[in-house]
Amino acid sequence: MTPRGRPRRTDVDEGVLSAATELLLQRGYAGLSPDEVAERAGVAKTTLYRRWPTKDHLALAVVARLQAGDEITDIGDIRRDLPAYLEKIAAGLNRMRAAGRGAASAGDQPDDRPGDQPDRKAGDQDESDDDRGAGTVAELVAAAARHPDVGALERRMYAECNALAHALLHRAVERGELRPDLDVEALFDQLAGALYYRVLITGLPVNRAYAERLVDTALRGAAVPKE
Repeated sequence: MTPRGRPRRTDVDEGVLSAATELLLQRGYAGLSPDEVAERAGVAKTTLYRRWPTKDHLALAVVARLQAGDEITDIGDIRRDLPAYLEKIAAGLNRMRAAGRGAASAGDQPDDRPGDQPDRKAGDQDESDDDRGAGTVAELVAAAARHPDVGALERRMYAECNALAHALLHRAVERGELRPDLDVEALFDQLAGALYYRVLITGLPVNRAYAERLVDTALRGAAVPKE
């Protein structure tokens, strides 16, 4: 059976999402204009709105595009592999938090470069109110509440990412690094949830050092004691 309608052009999608990514990172959520994105991408506004009906839909598509290249490193040592994955989550959060604050990418933010500076507890208190804002991270959470379909897309996106982390933990259980009765889903919720709490509520830095602290604390109760 021949499908009805015109096939979706991937070159149009890529052009729009590339323009939207650039605009979102430069100006933040407030400065993301679908009309301007359409102009930059050289497509009709109707073409853009057929694919992404609102700014919320477009912003989520940008985030999904940015996360698409994330991979999990599995060297067989959960105390190194898990912080590395949390570091990638932190990098994505920092990238969205930094969007529109004079940085073209999260790579310009010191918190997004693990190892540049220690996760100083005293220094955490020196963060300015502007630096502590959740930025686009909070806007995407709100978007899920505004649009049920956006919420469904967000949950699907995070479920795919979480499945990779769950598999990493399951392999660690199989190797005997973690307790056989470990609740893998609950453990990862604790770790990832702490990162989002840090960004959305406290506004404090999330980086490799903090990820390592989280993993060390969580695995004290999950790891198999060494003889």
